[in-house]
Amino acid sequence: MSESGADGEPKQEFVVPQKLVKSNADMEMWRMSECYYDLLGFISSMCEALQGTRNNQQLVMPPVVEKLMKVLDRLEQLAIETPPVDQPARFGNVAFKSWHQKMQSESMQLITDVLPDPLKHASKEVCVYFVDCFGNPTRIDYGTGHELAFIMFLMCLFKIGAFERKDEVAVGLKLFMKYIILARKLQVTYRMEPAGSHGVWSLDDFQFVPFIWGSAQLSVNSPIDTSQFVEEKYIAKYKDELMFVGCIDYIQQVKTGNFYEHSNQLWSISAVPQWSKICTGLIKMYQKEVLSKFPVIQHVYFGSILTLKTIKPGTTLPNPRLGMVPRQHAPAVPAPPKFPAGDGM
Repeated sequence: MSESGADGEPKQEFVVPQKLVKSNADMEMWRMSECYYDLLGFISSMCEALQGTRNNQQLVMPPVVEKLMKVLDRLEQLAIETPPVDQPARFGNVAFKSWHQKMQSESMQLITDVLPDPLKHASKEVCVYFVDCFGNPTRIDYGTGHELAFIMFLMCLFKIGAFERKDEVAVGLKLFMKYIILARKLQVTYRMEPAGSHGVWSLDDFQFVPFIWGSAQLSVNSPIDTSQFVEEKYIAKYKDELMFVGCIDYIQQVKTGNFYEHSNQLWSISAVPQWSKICTGLIKMYQKEVLSKFPVIQHVYFGSILTLKTIKPGTTLPNPRLGMVPRQHAPAVPAPPKFPAGDGM
């Protein structure tokens, strides 16, 4: 039975989410699920919100976003307190296992403290996604599946009402970028391996979504043409302002040789004439190369917030409207629906 909230309405019963995609035969269930459609709706909605923005612009920070940024600061401090150890193997420093154990032991309390009082009981569900978003402690690797866990963590917070729609820009520019920077620090500090077949499902070895949201940023009032993001002078000028260019700068730091050789997929993107076309093309690529791969989706968790319930017949996949006018003047992609209070799995 659901408990009653202060207003007499049934109180949502949250659950510990489980991995439910067990074989390739389950992938069609995933592709027709509410979670799959909500995920693409969330990515599209964020794309629209981030058009024309800059990473370093001043924003009024929502309290939950500000608290979560302090949580990421705490996890970075744990990494400073857990330096890599000397070992024969070049990659996969075993100190990451110690860091991950510390992170996991503190996360439930950290996330509970972040959530508003009426939502604190959701921590047992949303925390599972959070703990899963920093890499695998056994393999000491990180990939697009771990990034997806953080995207789902953000989705959960929007769906339960911890974030509001007006918080999208702050979530994208500040919280998501802070997560990406922490993930990069972990990758470098602990020499983490790319998950999967050495990054074959990603534009670089580790990330994908920053390229989607970064190209959306540039679809309105872009200071650079699509062919210019590989040029050193533009990387130096815009790496701190623009998510996409920051990703290119990071690749240049961690890889040697010619860009067209070590990052051929990104190199080919520079020939596409419009940033809006790059963004929509990357979303399609994400569907094909990440969301359609069983080795990624087998690790996805489903609970009462993000479910495998079948989508209503006739529902179309959301697509962002980009490059025409700023978000506030355009019809918005519908927000992912909140689940009704008291509705269990």
